[in-house]
Amino acid sequence: MQCVFQADNVVESELVKGLLEAHDIACHSGGFYLQGAVGDLAASGFAKLWVADEDAGKALALIEDYERGEFKISDDGMASDDAD
Repeated sequence: MQCVFQADNVVESELVKGLLEAHDIACHSGGFYLQGAVGDLAASGFAKLWVADEDAGKALALIEDYERGEFKISDDGMASDDAD
């Protein structure tokens, strides 16, 4: 398994996990319980997503699209790729 994403928080991690799973990529999330150590650890960056080695390339491409804003919702309520 490979770590393909380190989220700023649990919500972002679950959002990206849903994106990967919607594209048939099995994904494991972890690190959430480290939140309890805030004060001793950095308050963000503890939630990570892991995928099988053979899915890493496809997952990284989807995450790159996510980070570029390819999946954002426009003001008219349509996904950016639906607005064309």
